[in-house]
Amino acid sequence: MAEGIATFQATTDDGDVVGEIHAESWKVAYEGFFDHEYFTEAVRSRREKWHATLAEESGTILLAALAGRPLTFSYFGPSPTRPGDAEIFGFYSHPDGWGTGSAGALITASLTRLREEGFGGVHLWTLRDTPQSRRFYAKSGFTESGAVRKHDFGDGNPIDQVEYELSFR
Repeated sequence: MAEGIATFQATTDDGDVVGEIHAESWKVAYEGFFDHEYFTEAVRSRREKWHATLAEESGTILLAALAGRPLTFSYFGPSPTRPGDAEIFGFYSHPDGWGTGSAGALITASLTRLREEGFGGVHLWTLRDTPQSRRFYAKSGFTESGAVRKHDFGDGNPIDQVEYELSFR
């Protein structure tokens, strides 16, 4: 694990920090994909939605912190489309954490956890036009599956996503 980076499971008390990471990463990485009014509301909702998600316990959320400050989170659980596999539903890093190694430490911890839980593999979806995230997943051992889907984030304008996968078999 990278020097000074700790990974741990989020609790219901971590809703604000997960929301902050999600909102701030969206502000930097996704602004050009949406019109201003929708984007402003999307950032706000990402900041506020995590308290309910953590309370529901509908998946696992892990955090990576550098010098005690959480900077990256992963959200994963059983895949709804691939029996026996997991899906990473969200993986976001606060811009202050970019280049610190927190994302690398967290993807390693997340994959270790998924293997330990007995999943045969894992997949995720990321925007087609986000080369930084695509490079990160490839560097982390994922490969493109070749699947592409349209995903509507709620603004009525579907955006292409590509699927990445990693087998533990």
